[in-house]
Amino acid sequence: MQFIENEEQEKKGFRWKMQQFLDKESVAGYVFSAPFIIGFLGFTLIPMAFSMYYSLTDYDMINAPTFVGMDNYTRLFTDARFLKSIRVTLVYVGISVPVKLIFALFIAYLLTRKVKGDTLYRSLFYVPSLIGGSIAVALVWKELFARLGLINALLNTIGLESINWFGAQDKAMIPLILSSAWQFGSAMIIFAAGLKEIPNTYYEAALIDGANKAQMFFKITLPLLSPIILFNLIMQTISAFMAFTQAFVITGGGPNDATNFYALYVYNHAFNFYNMGYASAMSWIMLLIIAFITFMILKFSKYWIFEEK
Repeated sequence: MQFIENEEQEKKGFRWKMQQFLDKESVAGYVFSAPFIIGFLGFTLIPMAFSMYYSLTDYDMINAPTFVGMDNYTRLFTDARFLKSIRVTLVYVGISVPVKLIFALFIAYLLTRKVKGDTLYRSLFYVPSLIGGSIAVALVWKELFARLGLINALLNTIGLESINWFGAQDKAMIPLILSSAWQFGSAMIIFAAGLKEIPNTYYEAALIDGANKAQMFFKITLPLLSPIILFNLIMQTISAFMAFTQAFVITGGGPNDATNFYALYVYNHAFNFYNMGYASAMSWIMLLIIAFITFMILKFSKYWIFEEK
């Protein structure tokens, strides 16, 4: 009987010690996760809640918000500049994302070959992605495509006339697309990691069967890399929809709103026109557009994503 009582006391003591240990572990976990939790609440969740509220109000950031219900949302679909910003952004996304992914895949494919100093080259190619979104780089890009800039100087040396890149509606988008493609480093690194995971046995078997490099690329590399392509496609699409710096610095949205990207139009309404309620409504429409396009990409991905069985 005494033995049983002692055993029960030992179990209680063990449970108490475990509880104390778990409490200490919980405290440590909360401490280490606190920066993320505070950041998520302070910079994501709470601003989203305020944005939803302001989208239902007439708010100029000076006077108190006035509730207007769905007026901001109904007004959007009669705003010609808003509809044009959607069209311009879709054109930018539809061209810049494929160009960037193709270029990133091409460079990644070259750098995964046995080349001396490939690690250094990967690092150098990644640098534009680190600095590409900065104001300084946008100013440099603006000078490159200026009327007396380097690009026109190169065109003149081969006998071609200078191009008014930022004065023509049909050409103003080109420098912005090229600037986006130049920042291919993040997608390249992900592609390179995916290429290294493809077993060499597939290529060896294809060589035995007499396949050439083009056949191996389209029949082996692309299918096995398709999940990585899907990931990069979604991430780069979302990033392209939020493009702002290049248009803000290089073209200012012109000429005649030819580069008035969605994010730039939201910014102008919020901080230039002091129409925060309308800008908040546009932000939520942007979220819905991005969510819909992402959903469609995922839905149709089953037709081209390769899955090993």
